[in-house]
Amino acid sequence: MNTRRMFVAAGLLTALLAGCGETDADSASVPDGWGTLRTKGVSVAYPRGYREQSAAERSRYNAAAAVRTEGGRTVSVITVQLDFTQAGSAEQAAIGAEAGIQMGADVKGEKDVELAGTDEAKRIDFTFEATGEDGGPPKGTPVEGVILTGLDSSGTAFAVRVDAQRGKLSDADLRSIVDSVEVH
Repeated sequence: MNTRRMFVAAGLLTALLAGCGETDADSASVPDGWGTLRTKGVSVAYPRGYREQSAAERSRYNAAAAVRTEGGRTVSVITVQLDFTQAGSAEQAAIGAEAGIQMGADVKGEKDVELAGTDEAKRIDFTFEATGEDGGPPKGTPVEGVILTGLDSSGTAFAVRVDAQRGKLSDADLRSIVDSVEVH
């Protein structure tokens, strides 16, 4: 009987420890109350105050998008593009993503970034001045942008892009958006 109790106790302890272990390093972290843009290649969370666009509302080049508006103007956009370029590596995907940054933008640099679900991804930081068109910020308003790019599990290039009028997206929220990206 003591042996049986010992095995039951060991089994319960094992189950308890398994439930209390570290989280999976390959899973993304999504803050409570945030929405999630889900596509076949990548998912990314967006903060409260953003609204997911339907297929009819977003650009035909975007597999998913969420926008934040103030006073009838868009102040921030989060988009996901899939298969936007032929690439065999995250570096090649980054080159393709940089080509999509508006002329006159100031590319601050490219660096490796860890994203859940992939071993290789790049981050591109840039700034530009808004054109004042398409309901965005007024002409000349500084906009900060980040693109996270690489290849999904099927070898297809993806790009998660975050553009925000300066001062409209906190550094903490941007970090949470990056931490929420999960490549499928």
